Amino acid sequence: MNFAQEIKGGILILRISGDLIGEDSGTQLLSAVNDAVSHKLMTCIIDISDLRYINSSGIGVLITILTKFRNKGGEVYLQNPSESVKKLLVITKLNAIFNVIKSEDEITLKK
Repeated sequence: MNFAQEIKGGILILRISGDLIGEDSGTQLLSAVNDAVSHKLMTCIIDISDLRYINSSGIGVLITILTKFRNKGGEVYLQNPSESVKKLLVITKLNAIFNVIKSEDEITLKK
């Protein structure tokens, strides 16, 4: 897994590519999230359009990120999941927990 992060208009944007499958990759993501939350960022967009595969550990990482933001009154959005990841979100019923968006403009236009 590779990821890039940027802060744009007070929103943390994480772009994940490859496979989100384990503890090592999750640790890096959570470190970026902890830093953002400590700097009072309230919104996170996770661009998963280039995410090929995600397993239960990867799902756990996404849920941890969501929990960290929601505990501070914030929100997390999953951007543009692939068809296979969309199916997984439906099967696990996580599509009811996460806000799924097509582009970050959906969030920036609301603000």
